[in-house]
Amino acid sequence: MPVRDRPPAGIVGRMTTRRVLPDNLTEAQFQGAIVDLAQYYGWRIFHPRTVRTITGHHLTAYTGHAGFPDLVLASGSGVIFAELKTAKGRPTQAQQAWRAVLEAGGAEYYLWRPADWWDIEKRLRKGQRK
Repeated sequence: MPVRDRPPAGIVGRMTTRRVLPDNLTEAQFQGAIVDLAQYYGWRIFHPRTVRTITGHHLTAYTGHAGFPDLVLASGSGVIFAELKTAKGRPTQAQQAWRAVLEAGGAEYYLWRPADWWDIEKRLRKGQRK
């Protein structure tokens, strides 16, 4: 995925109100918008990709405990663990367990929803390359 040399079209340029993304985004669409924004501001990004099996099941290859956050973003201003949810999505118990242990260890953890876009942009801007 190439790094953009300008803000994502139609997203960053429209931040004139607190609500800039529709609430009906899928989690994948929301994640794509965050990844675009993070790349624009120079963050390094990690997201474990899921695959669909022949039977239609979704699998993510990993070793360890389930529920790890959707995105890990790193820049000179810190490391962010972000769990992404739709407007009505709820974290699982496994995701809540990860949040608890990461926050107890001092990690910067967020549960982000489309309505949080303004705060997301503000935080990622702090990691901007100079």
